[in-house]
Formats: sequence, C-alpha cells, structure tokens
Amino acid sequence: MMAAGIVAALLQIAGTRQALPSSMLGMLMNSDPVTKGVLALLVVLSLVSWAIMFSKWRGFKRAEASGRAFVADFERARGMDDAMLMAQRAKPSAFTVVFARACSFLNDTKPALGATSDRTARLSGSQVEALRLVLDAEGAKAREDLGAYIPWLATVSSVSPLIGLFGTVLGVIEAFIGIGQKGAGNIQAVAPGIGTALMATAAALAVAIPAAFAYNVFASRLNRFDDALEGFGSELIALMVREGRI
Repeated sequence: MMAAGIVAALLQIAGTRQALPSSMLGMLMNSDPVTKGVLALLVVLSLVSWAIMFSKWRGFKRAEASGRAFVADFERARGMDDAMLMAQRAKPSAFTVVFARACSFLNDTKPALGATSDRTARLSGSQVEALRLVLDAEGAKAREDLGAYIPWLATVSSVSPLIGLFGTVLGVIEAFIGIGQKGAGNIQAVAPGIGTALMATAAALAVAIPAAFAYNVFASRLNRFDDALEGFGSELIALMVREGRI
C-alpha cells in the first residue's frame, strides 16, 4: 500500500511537470482572463505610441528640412522684396507661414511715423511690439501643430507600468487563490501563476520604455524648433530695420 501511494505521488508530480508551460506563449495561453485583458490593453497602448512616434518622426523631418532650406535662402536675401520671392518659391513650412504673416501685418498696418525728406514712413514702437506678438502667436501655433499628440507618449510611459503592476497583482492573487483551492504549495504549483502575473509587468516596461525615450527626444526637438522660429522672427525684424521700415 505504501509503495502504491509513492508511485501515485510520483505520477502526479510527473503529470504536473508535463502540464507546466515551457514558453512565454504557453504561459500566455494558460493565463487568466484578467491578465489577458491587461496584456491586450498594453498592446493597444503600444500600437498607439508607435504610430505617434512614426508620425512625429516624419513630421519633424519634413518641417526641419523645409525650414532649414528657407532660412538659408532668407539669410542671403538683400531685402524684403527678395525674401518674398524666395518665400513664394520655397516649400510650405512654419517659417514661410510666419514670414507671410509678417508681410500681411505690414500691408494691413499704416505706419505711425510719417515720411520725411531723409526717410520713409516707419512703424512706431508700439506697432513693432504688436508685430512681435503676432510673430510669437504664429510661431506658437506652428509649435502646437507640430507637437500634437506628443504628450500622449508621456501619458503612455507613465500609465503603462501602473497597468502592468495592476495585472501582476491580480495575477498573483489569482495564483494564490488557486493554490489555496488545490491545496498545493510546492514551487511547481506556484511558478506558473507567478510567471504569468509577471508577464504583465514585463509587457508594461516594453511599452513604457520606448514611449518615454521618444517623448524626451521629440520634446527636445520641439524646443529647438521653437527656438529656431523665434530666431527667425528676430532676423525678420532686423531685416525690416535695415530697410528702414521700422
């Protein structure tokens, strides 16, 4: 009788070992519905973040290339008329939009300082300040358009670990409930449930790390782009000063 009991116990242990999943895919298939739901949500967040990353990478590449080309031409301009011709030939960009807004402001604003024998009519100090505000507003709008959806990357990078931790905690609770119901406390009974629960944390880190890295990169590029627009506005005003418009 004792020998038969030992054999039955060995067979039960062997059956348990065979039933243990040997890969992450097997652990996923044997996971509870809560863990599967958490992993599915993380997959959706990952797809959203990667779509934003690819979209922003293309947007920044296009905006920076067209902006550099126009600024290089603008720096060689001999006057506003020459710069207007260059803007008409250049590819549309935030810099051409800012330049067009400045030209529109000049056309719509009557100079406060009248012409004399040695100079043309010029804008007053308050009009120059208004022009600067208009250029800043146009630059802020371009920055907002280019930076759209970038905050989502920060949201994904901060929320994903919490979602993964939530799935891990629920998975561990589910594993211990199963252990209590089956009355088994050995490592073979604990390992599958704990391993499946930890998959949620691993998946959350895989989602959060690229999103956090991309957010920092795009935020830095957005700040540099904003600085370039502000510098272009200053150069534009300086050109108007040289021409005697201000």
